[in-house]
Amino acid sequence: MRITRVYADEQGESHFDDKEVELRDAGQIGHLSEAIPAKEVIFRRNDPGYDYDWHPAPRKQFIILLDGAIELEVTDGERRTLRGGEILLLEDTTGRGHRTKNVEPRERHSVFVVLE
Repeated sequence: MRITRVYADEQGESHFDDKEVELRDAGQIGHLSEAIPAKEVIFRRNDPGYDYDWHPAPRKQFIILLDGAIELEVTDGERRTLRGGEILLLEDTTGRGHRTKNVEPRERHSVFVVLE
């Protein structure tokens, strides 16, 4: 399963990385990853005009996009469009961070899984 990771380097610049989470056969229930300890789950709704300027992630967390689409930009200039069903791992808790805006003119829903 592919996850888009955002991280900060030693100079505080943010970058993308594609991370593959290994899944193992768990029989009738499908394929599962190893457990990842989590601290909190937060549900979020964004208004259609969401456009959040440069900011670091407040904590290490997964963001599971449920619907809609965002454009995410990192400080090295790369931009990616992510859609409902995709997963982000935000680890850029220091430095300049990233910029996020809604791509579609509608509400967007997501789930944050805060990591320990």
